Amino acid sequence: MTTDVQLSPTPRSTVVRGKNRAVEDRQVLYDILDAGLVCHLAVEVDGAPFLIPTAYGRDGNRIFLHGSTGSRSIRSMLEGKQVCVSVTLVDGVVYSRSVFHHSMNYRSAIVHGTAKIAEDAAHALRTIVEHVTPGSWDYAREPSKKELAQTAALEIDLTEASVKVREGGPGEEPSDLEANLVWAGHMPLITTWGAPVPHETDKAIPPHVSERAR
Repeated sequence: MTTDVQLSPTPRSTVVRGKNRAVEDRQVLYDILDAGLVCHLAVEVDGAPFLIPTAYGRDGNRIFLHGSTGSRSIRSMLEGKQVCVSVTLVDGVVYSRSVFHHSMNYRSAIVHGTAKIAEDAAHALRTIVEHVTPGSWDYAREPSKKELAQTAALEIDLTEASVKVREGGPGEEPSDLEANLVWAGHMPLITTWGAPVPHETDKAIPPHVSERAR
């Protein structure tokens, strides 16, 4: 497991477009992964690109994924094929005086590597569950032996990764700034949790759910 604070870009993880937005602080990578809920996982399946959105969880310098043992994508990953994982957080939209310079504020992370069977499947699944629904692993029923047998828990090392961040207002052409004919700026995007909705039960909402809603 790498302990480097800085990312060390490889040829395929080096940011080419928008180099000024590249971030090499590994902690920013961790922060983005910890803040996201869904990653997009790309792998070659039967000679064609295959992209799936899926839940994940991070533990140190690795992320855990899971899927059906019968999944084509899982089988391809376990054959040693390279994978690419992406997580993007949209923080707002940017309005420019020119539509050419309209943009988004975002934090994005891309990870390259290979997937392998997690050494501790229960720990991997717990990490994913606790990332998406904190407090649930010790509250709800744990997976049965049959369910575990149907589930492949995978891990991917985070050593080879890139991070880009955009924030603030628009970039403008000098002529548009001089004319100053239209409004420009940016609008932050704020997401919040709604009130919990019980599923056909009168049981009290457990603290780990109600506290998250607050």
